[in-house]
Amino acid sequence: MTKIRKIKFALLAIFILIPLESGFSCSMYKITVNGKTIVGCNEDAWRLTPHIWFENALNPLTIGAAFTGSRFDGPNGYAPQSGMNEYGLTYSRLASRSPENNDQKRSAGLAISNPTQYLKDILHLCKTVEDVKAYISRYDHSYFMEDVFIYIDKSGRYLVVEPFTMTIGNDAKDVLSNFCPSVTSQETANKLDRYRNGVEFLKNGMDTSLQFTTALSDAMHVCREKIGDGTLLTSIWDTDKGNVNLYFYHQYKKTVQFNLKEELAKGDHIIAVDTLFPTNTEFEKLRDYKIPQNNNWILLFMLSTAMLSFFTAFFFLVRYFRKRQSKYALLQLALFPVGLLLFYYMFVLCTNMGIFYFSSPYKDSHNIFVSITSYIPYLLLLAIIPLIMINLKIFKEKLWDWFAKWLFALNNIVYVILIGLFAYWGFYF
Repeated sequence: MTKIRKIKFALLAIFILIPLESGFSCSMYKITVNGKTIVGCNEDAWRLTPHIWFENALNPLTIGAAFTGSRFDGPNGYAPQSGMNEYGLTYSRLASRSPENNDQKRSAGLAISNPTQYLKDILHLCKTVEDVKAYISRYDHSYFMEDVFIYIDKSGRYLVVEPFTMTIGNDAKDVLSNFCPSVTSQETANKLDRYRNGVEFLKNGMDTSLQFTTALSDAMHVCREKIGDGTLLTSIWDTDKGNVNLYFYHQYKKTVQFNLKEELAKGDHIIAVDTLFPTNTEFEKLRDYKIPQNNNWILLFMLSTAMLSFFTAFFFLVRYFRKRQSKYALLQLALFPVGLLLFYYMFVLCTNMGIFYFSSPYKDSHNIFVSITSYIPYLLLLAIIPLIMINLKIFKEKLWDWFAKWLFALNNIVYVILIGLFAYWGFYF
């Protein structure tokens, strides 16, 4: 491990006890017509590493399968976002926070210690949704408090897996997005554009042709205004033929098709999806967009700023009570809340990717404090000139001791760099 990585991980350890929030969204649908079932999945994410991979059966009791996903999980490989096995059992994963109340009790089943392997094992071991339900029932699947899963077998039957419930359905069509069906009203679900668009599209009829399902996936895809990000990967799974059609970064004019049986015959292998398609200018823009989550230097700067702000806050608070008669004493007192605010804001920026991709000022529907921090860049922009002028005066008139004035100067330098980063991230417009 390099010195930089050691410093990065040491700083990041300060925040590990605070839960992180996932900001990714997805959508899916299933259509069954004349005994043929098609499943479409849109993975909406800001990650840059979409992959498809194929895993053969390890023994006669297991089943070969294909998966797509973009989140790397260390020695476990990529975490599966969608997939299909040789029996046509298909699955999709959707981010959705499940409300927990006293009426819902966690299962006494086996603990899930390796979620990535657990999800892959389901497709390697199960043939029908009844098999899936029996397998999952052995585990405490409330482990996935932030996810909803749907499994669809070749017959068209489907199983919706929420943290506290599992429901089997057999409707000819089904659309799902980022909500828990068992506790979400239709009115609330309809507020999600990608879900509502899918429902409306299917009201005009349905078929299982690739042309129709591609148009449906297109209708449900996401492309946000700020930098054109949204649906990273679309996969359309044909449970009858064992084919999967991929569409990259919400572009639906070109597709790449794989046949599961043919790919498994080549042995286990993984393919980076972006290498299968022509250069996508919108994706290149996303790739070049640097934020703490994809750039180690920016992350290191943000975490260092958090530590500096925390130290500055308490240093000047103590100094205020010790030297409250000195000039600019109130400024020292003001640096206490400012330092704490910036400390918290650095944490927010390092753990909430949505801030960098949605319009500013960012609104968090779950946390009002995160929403309030979105105004910090404006306050810093208004304050920077007066702060620099005061800092220069303190140096010129030798009003503070050397450590205090240089610490204040260091903070002002950091403020200027932050303002530059805020402008780059579009926080001012």
